[in-house]
Order: sequence, then structure tokens, then C-alpha cells
Amino acid sequence: MTTTAPTADARALALAHYAARGVLEHVLARHGITFQQQITLRDAVAAPTPRTPDELVAQVCGSLKADPAAIHATLGELLAEGLLVESGAHVVPTDAGRKLIAAAAAETAPVSARIWGDIPADDLAAVGRVLALVNQRANAELAALNA
Repeated sequence: MTTTAPTADARALALAHYAARGVLEHVLARHGITFQQQITLRDAVAAPTPRTPDELVAQVCGSLKADPAAIHATLGELLAEGLLVESGAHVVPTDAGRKLIAAAAAETAPVSARIWGDIPADDLAAVGRVLALVNQRANAELAALNA
């Protein structure tokens, strides 16, 4: 008996995304941080140079397709919790913010390895190409809708 592989489509992508996000949110809850806070803080930690609040908000909005007001509120929460601080015109992660991101990453690493670990490299490369194309096309459609 031959089994036909499922076809990739928007539903399959969404189901995979939400399953993986559910795992991440479970870990983040143990650290007292939301998904949106983690994305914002992670982007601040990973930035090669400090970002202004508006630059950081724009970067996160570009990734999450979120409302800028919601990301500004998230930024305020991170500042209030002492995970980010203002440094002149920029916001920078504190040691506590860096440690939180490192701890969450360390905790999710073995789970990610179990999820992704035995997928053949050729399959991952093919999926990467397809997802990059879907992302590019969806961003173009979103830009047209917002024009």
C-alpha cells in the first residue's frame, strides 16, 4: 500500500505554526513572558546595534504583522519589568532580559531538536525555499491590501 504525502497548503502551515508556537508559549509561561514580549525582547537582544523604540516596534510589526500600538504596549511592559531599559534614544536589553532569552532558548532547544532533528536536510532545504516564497508572496499581498 502506498501512502500519499499530504500537500502543503495554508492550513498545513498554520497547523504546524500553532503547534510549534504552543510548545514555545508553554515554555515562555514558565518564565512569565508572553510570545509577543519574547519576540520583542529577542529582537532587541539580537540587534547588532541598539534600536530606537520606533525601530524596534517597526521590526517586530514587520515580523508579527501586529498593530504598532500593541507592540508599543509590549515595549512598555518590557521596560516596566526591567528587561529593557532606555539608553539615550535607544532601548537596550538588561542583563535580566538577556538571561531570560538565553534561558528560554536553552529550554526550547531540546524540544526543537526532537521536532526538527531527524528531518532530512534536503527536505528542510525544500521547505525553507517554499516558506520563503510563501512569505514573500504573502507580504506582497499584504502590502497591496494596505496600499
